[in-house]
Parts: sequence; structure tokens; C-alpha cells
Amino acid sequence: MADTPAPIPGHAGRLERLIVTRPAPEAAAWVEVLRGNGWPAHALPLIDIAPPEDERDLATLQHWREHWMEADAILFVSGAAVTHFFADALAPGDAPLRTRFWAPGPGTARLLKKAIANWGMGAERIDAPPLEAAQFDSEHLWPVVSSQVGQGRLVLIVRGTSGREPPVQGVPGVAGHGRDWLIQQCLAAGAQVQGCVAYARRSPPWSTLDQGLLAAACGPDSAWLFSSSEALVPLQAQRPAAGWGHATAIVTHPRIAAAARLAGFDRIVSTRPALDDVMRTLESGWTRP
Repeated sequence: MADTPAPIPGHAGRLERLIVTRPAPEAAAWVEVLRGNGWPAHALPLIDIAPPEDERDLATLQHWREHWMEADAILFVSGAAVTHFFADALAPGDAPLRTRFWAPGPGTARLLKKAIANWGMGAERIDAPPLEAAQFDSEHLWPVVSSQVGQGRLVLIVRGTSGREPPVQGVPGVAGHGRDWLIQQCLAAGAQVQGCVAYARRSPPWSTLDQGLLAAACGPDSAWLFSSSEALVPLQAQRPAAGWGHATAIVTHPRIAAAARLAGFDRIVSTRPALDDVMRTLESGWTRP
């Protein structure tokens, strides 16, 4: 059975606003469902998703879009990685195909299923942590895929970039803390690891409406939902004088919890990243307005 949501220290009471910080299309979809269930959700996307601008990244991406079938396994780190990579990827043709597709969670797996179905391939080629896993991340993906990794195998990492991630030593085209652990497991097993950037993450511009929502969402009747530590970066520059100590950060991974704490959130609640789990967390800590 999946872990239950972390309890909120002291019932938070009535929730007046829930800020959903996912990228724009996902944020709008989540807000619609949350409002349909009576929660006062507001979309405030803190990450813009766009094509990469670096010429080397673009060249590497184009190469792997044409030669992805040479990889034994491809890890797509997010749904955006799936969408942007397959936007212009070459169809596999009639040759026998060995490539497996790895997803860190069910959302990415669903998009992968749709993407490869266009080429007549089924979900049996996709590997992801089980739905009952405590977390959806590289650490919980590894037990599922470790038997596929061995001497001479080629693993491709399809990811995004914000230009702030530390590079993974000795692995071209790959950066970031979460993937470093999985990459080291692959390298230790004798595999080759390469990477390509399929999209860029940027901080979006702030509208007057956004500024007003931000100013209103600092109190104990507000909660912020973070599914990426990158979403906390633009908040650093906008941090109010009183900080975020009275609001609650709802986070979907321990790494995001650490980033939220650094950003000034004192009240942090962990949940699994699926929308149903988020709603159960809300129900355990707040009442609807």
C-alpha cells in the first residue's frame, strides 16, 4: 500500500487559495480538476517550457531524434521531455527494434504510451515505477530497469535544462542532481550514458495579476503546490519581506522539500505526485472554503 500523506503540524484550517505552480498547460488542467472538487485552486505557472536555444543542444537533439533507435534504453525525465523529443523524431522503420522507454512516473509513462502508439508500439516497451511506489523518481525506477543495463549497453537521457544544473562528470549532455544517481548505477553496470536536451525551462514574466496573487498567498490560509524544485527559483526574487513562513508548501519529492525550505517555507507537507494523492493530502489538512 502507498505511503499516507505526511500530517500537517497543527491542522491548517480553512484553505482560501491553493497555488498550482506547474507549467501552464498542466497547471490549467490541475486547476480545473481541483476546482471541480471544491478546492480554491489558482494557476501560477513558475516554469515556462520552450525549445532549447543553444546550438550544440539543438544539434544533439536533432541527432538523437534521428538515431534514437540505436539506444538500448531511453529515459525521459518528464512529460515535457516526451512531448518535445517526439515532436520531430524519426519513425523507427521496419528493422527489429530493441529500445526500451523509461519513465520516472505515471504521467510521463502515459505520454510515452501515446507517443509510441503513433508508431504502432505498445505500452509493453515502457518501464516505470509501480503505481503503488512510495515515490516516482530515479531511485524507484532503478529496480525495474536494472536488469536491462549491462556492459556495452547505451542509455540515452532526454531532459530539460535551465542552465543552472551541475553537469554529471564524464557524461555528455546530462546534468542535474536526481539523474546523477541513476546514471552512476548505469555506469557502474558497464553501460554507456549519453544525453540530449529536448527543452529549456525559464522563469515566466510576472503580470500584475500574478503579483497580486503572490502577495495574497503568504498567509496560513494559503498553500503552494510544487512539483519541481525549479519552480522555487523565480520565487526567490519575489520573496516578501515577511517570507513565506505562514503559508504551506505542498511538495512531491524530498529534493523539492529541501528547496522549499531554502526558499523560506517553514510549513512543508509531502505528498505523492499524483493528483488523487494531492487531493487526499488537502483533505487531511484543510477544509474547503
